[in-house]
Amino acid sequence: MKLAIPTKNNVVDDHFGHCEAYTIITADAEQNILDTEIMAAPAGCGCKSNIAAVLQQKGISVMLAGNMGTGALNALNSHGIRVFRGCSGDVMQVAQNYLNNKVEDSGIGCQQHGHGHQCEH
Repeated sequence: MKLAIPTKNNVVDDHFGHCEAYTIITADAEQNILDTEIMAAPAGCGCKSNIAAVLQQKGISVMLAGNMGTGALNALNSHGIRVFRGCSGDVMQVAQNYLNNKVEDSGIGCQQHGHGHQCEH
């Protein structure tokens, strides 16, 4: 299983579309973390990029994110990536919490993008 987490300074970046990188975590069937990799995020807003296809090609099946808009959520879902929003804190702790079945999707996302694609709350 491979997880992707939008990352900034080793913590979950609050907005998927503007993260600086993705931490990709590979886990085995026993939920042990086997490997981590840092992948630079594409330039510009993630919701307008091909990041969902890139993550799918890398074998990602789960995205643990802080927040994202509906467009990004739909793009990831259409590429077979299950999204859990509302994550925060240390990337490795969030991954371990997910592997221990302690993460649920908040069900809350950005509803629209304003000027410059900044999330409006």
